[in-house]
Amino acid sequence: MRERLLLLGAALVAFGASLGSGFHFDDYAIFSDPVLQSLMGWLEVWAPRQTRPLAYFTFWLNRQIGGGDALGYHLFNLALHAGAVMLAWRCLRRLIDQRAAFTAALIFAAHPMQSEAVNYVWARPILLAALLCFASLAAWLDGRRWIAVLWFAAALLAKEECAAFPLVVAWLEWRGGKRIEWAPVAAMLALAMAAGARVIWATAVTPGAPAGVQAGISPARYLLAQGPAILRYLRLVLVPYGFTVDPDVQAGIWVALAAWVVLLAAVGLLAWRAGGRGWTTWLIAGLLLLSPSSSIFPAADLAADRRMYLPMFAFAAAAGLLLERVPARAAIVAILVVLSVQRCFVWMSEESLWAEAVERAPLKVRPKVQLARALPAAKALELLGKAREAHPYEPAIPAEAGRILLSEGQAGAALEEFGRALALSPTDPRYVNDRGAALMALGQYEAARQDFKRALQLEPGLKEAGENLAKLPPEP
Repeated sequence: MRERLLLLGAALVAFGASLGSGFHFDDYAIFSDPVLQSLMGWLEVWAPRQTRPLAYFTFWLNRQIGGGDALGYHLFNLALHAGAVMLAWRCLRRLIDQRAAFTAALIFAAHPMQSEAVNYVWARPILLAALLCFASLAAWLDGRRWIAVLWFAAALLAKEECAAFPLVVAWLEWRGGKRIEWAPVAAMLALAMAAGARVIWATAVTPGAPAGVQAGISPARYLLAQGPAILRYLRLVLVPYGFTVDPDVQAGIWVALAAWVVLLAAVGLLAWRAGGRGWTTWLIAGLLLLSPSSSIFPAADLAADRRMYLPMFAFAAAAGLLLERVPARAAIVAILVVLSVQRCFVWMSEESLWAEAVERAPLKVRPKVQLARALPAAKALELLGKAREAHPYEPAIPAEAGRILLSEGQAGAALEEFGRALALSPTDPRYVNDRGAALMALGQYEAARQDFKRALQLEPGLKEAGENLAKLPPEP
């Protein structure tokens, strides 16, 4: 009981301040998604094209109970994290020495690497998937193999990123000298492959999907970029400083190749040295858990700290074993708690979150655009003006400047900015719709109508274009 209370206390102290946070970035999709606003959304989230249906069901539930109050969403995330910590502890104490297991559970509970997953409402799917994976592992360790399969199936419905979990189960059984029961492992692998195939299909047929064939990057290029991304993750586990919501992991081809050479050499050495369930075995388990999001399936974001939430279970186990005889391990955990509290305060506002991202990824455009949205109009336009000097061919900059000018009642100036954005990206339906909005504000209804129709031709599901078209007076 004492250990459970300490673990729960560490998790709540580290991330309790997340309850004071608001919504960020993709969180607002919760309020624009018609499925999540529908009274029948509890059923509609299970449509074939909907990825992560179980997580979406929890968003729908939040929406019905608490509406737009951010507290309920963050409370749900924090509760999922607390539950995951408790189940992780239950599993770890069955797998490694008791003292090392407790240290590992504390690290999993309080490490600032977990901050993005807990503080970012939209990251809930990985919290839910991890919780269900730990339930699956607990059932497996209790000898209830097919119950474990069912829990893993539920985890896949929360987020398919947990697809490598059965490989980790088999790896731990093998390294522990146990006979692997292949039938339930094969069933989990079959479920993982089916879930992966469904994601590939869903992202291919859903307009604007940020992953798969529409991610804007080839599988080969994405894989190449994952070498530096994985090294960054590992560095943050060891030295938890330098977090950002939008990291820049772009690297030249030779640097990226060198990163992969270092990684593969290290994995080979660790696999050769691994014995029983020592820390090297757990390090490889962590890399296995990371592989679905850091391999060949492309995503628009090359790196995201929330992808480390589930792998942190294994990396924390490795750390717990390494720190087992270190007298200062309590101080290390206390430092992690303090750093996580500090991360929660960064996540408190859009301005602090994106100001940090701009500082730590000064060459990226998206953090500057996002920061502009959190600033007063004059400061935002000044920031975008400087960004334009550094990135003269980036259409997102004039597009954002146009939206700010339009919101300030300067429709003529906004039209010029949208024109610049379209000159740089003529087929982007968002910019076509933006120009139409400026034309509508200027009273040029027919020209605006043509833009809204064209935007809908380019992306039939573009909600903003449909809403704008409905605002126009009837055609003569």
